[in-house]
Formats: sequence, structure tokens, C-alpha cells
Amino acid sequence: MLNETVVLVHGLWMNGMDMSILAKRIKTHGYLISNFRYSSLTKSPRENSYLLSEQIKKLDSPVIHFVCHSLGGLVIRHLFYDYPDQKPGRVVTLGTPHKPSYCAYRITRTPLGPLLLGKSTEDGLLGNAPKWTGSHDLGCIAGTLRLGLGMLVPGVPRPNDGTVSVEETRADNMKDHTIVKVSHFGLLLSPAVSSLTTAFLGQGRFPSI
Repeated sequence: MLNETVVLVHGLWMNGMDMSILAKRIKTHGYLISNFRYSSLTKSPRENSYLLSEQIKKLDSPVIHFVCHSLGGLVIRHLFYDYPDQKPGRVVTLGTPHKPSYCAYRITRTPLGPLLLGKSTEDGLLGNAPKWTGSHDLGCIAGTLRLGLGMLVPGVPRPNDGTVSVEETRADNMKDHTIVKVSHFGLLLSPAVSSLTTAFLGQGRFPSI
């Protein structure tokens, strides 16, 4: 049994239950699971990174990994910037817009934009999140099945997962990047994505699929 914990960080509008299937699959590989639940609208990614830092202080594992969906990956970028003294481990982001989100930008131009996105845009979805320094291995997974909110937003660069473009998922100083034909939400349900995720956590690279 591994004495390593995987912290799951959900995305915009979610509460962590959406990552339950992924959590079960990761757990079968011997990892302990810790869910970080946060308010994606009333607190900024930086504010949530503080709450996350307080949660992981309570974890006893000598190795702590992070698996993050969408906005969750930006919370992690703030975490490692503001609280750089992290334990060994690796990070996997699923559909995280590491570059400014075109979809979020277009939503902010609508009357309901501030209500729909809240504080997620503050040094977050619209850009200006701290750069990834490369202190820990970062693997980024992108989807290419155009099915999701972005279908209602004209002009999202292709290929995309229905919400985030593949190009937006590429981060500076990432260790590896791979693409799967799934939608933005489907990244959480796909057996292929969970296999890629656990492979990266163990090896620091994505296997060929």
C-alpha cells in the first residue's frame, strides 16, 4: 500500500462530487484520497489556495499529489507560488486553461457574466495566475470532443473540449501534455484519462495511447 495522498481539486460550479468516479479509480492504485471542496464563485483562486494549504497541512503522507479539473489547476498554481514549500509529489491538470480562457472572456462580455463567473476570473480564468515554476512535475491532459458550455460561445479556438481549447491547456514548464477525445466534463469520467493520470503520478510521463 502506498503512503501517498492524491488531493482532488474540482472546477468551476462544482463541489467535488463530480470527481467521485475518478477518485475511485485512483484509489484502486493504492493512493489515499483527499477531496478539497471550495467556493469557486465567492472566493478567488488565490483565496482558495490558502484554504487548500491549510487542508494539506493536516495530511500525514510524505508524498502529496494533486489532480485538478479545470479551474482547480489555477488554484494549484497559486498554491505553489504562495506556499512553495510543498512535499514531493506530482500534479495532473484536466482541461485546465493555463492560458487565458477565451470562453470565460466571452462570458464576461454578457450581462450575466459577473454572476456566472464570480471571483474565478481574478488572477484565474482570464489570466494572470502565477507561472508554473517546474518545482514539481506537471502533466496536462486536454480533451478534443467539442461538447459542452463552449458550444454556446462562438469562436472558441479548435480543437477544444467544448469549453477549453487544447492550446489553452498547455502550461509553461509542464513536464508532459497529452490529448484524449473526450469532452470537458468527460475528462472526469473517462477510463483512459484516469489511466493516464495514475501513470503520470507514478512515472512523471504519460504513456502513449
